[in-house]
Amino acid sequence: MRRLRAFATALLAAAAALPASAVAATDAGSGLSATVDRAQISTQLGRGFAFHSTITNAGPQTARGLVAHLSVLSVREEPYVDPEDWSPQRVVFLDPIPAGGSRSLRWQMTAVNAGTFGVYVTVLRKDAGEAPTPNTPTIDLRVTERRVLNSGGILPLALAIPALLGALTIALRLRRRA
Repeated sequence: MRRLRAFATALLAAAAALPASAVAATDAGSGLSATVDRAQISTQLGRGFAFHSTITNAGPQTARGLVAHLSVLSVREEPYVDPEDWSPQRVVFLDPIPAGGSRSLRWQMTAVNAGTFGVYVTVLRKDAGEAPTPNTPTIDLRVTERRVLNSGGILPLALAIPALLGALTIALRLRRRA
């Protein structure tokens, strides 16, 4: 009994030490599993980033009719998240995955809100009546605001126009006096 308890404790400790991306979400009934290549992404507002997900078929048959769906959600009450703003392609219809095979997908995203978010990929079947399918582990996405003095290159213009108007006003006054 002590050996079994020690083994279970060691197994749990080893699983806890793994990064979230190394732990696959598996559906035992279908043999499908889904993983992501990272556990956390940190970026700035307005920046683009990418990650990969892998759907593996460990089942005895070819997996057909699968759809991968990208989801993003705020883990706080604010801000409101509109997933369509984050990625132009959120749904991928997968080709059949043979038994023992896998399919890797690259997801392109743009950070449109500052805050803390969760990003994951859900694998669904076109026929909802079939066996359930897995989600990937959730990626911890941290987006910070990007504060810059010269946002979009407007600083020279914002300084030059008032300076030009001031110089023009002074020139016209000097001309009237003369």
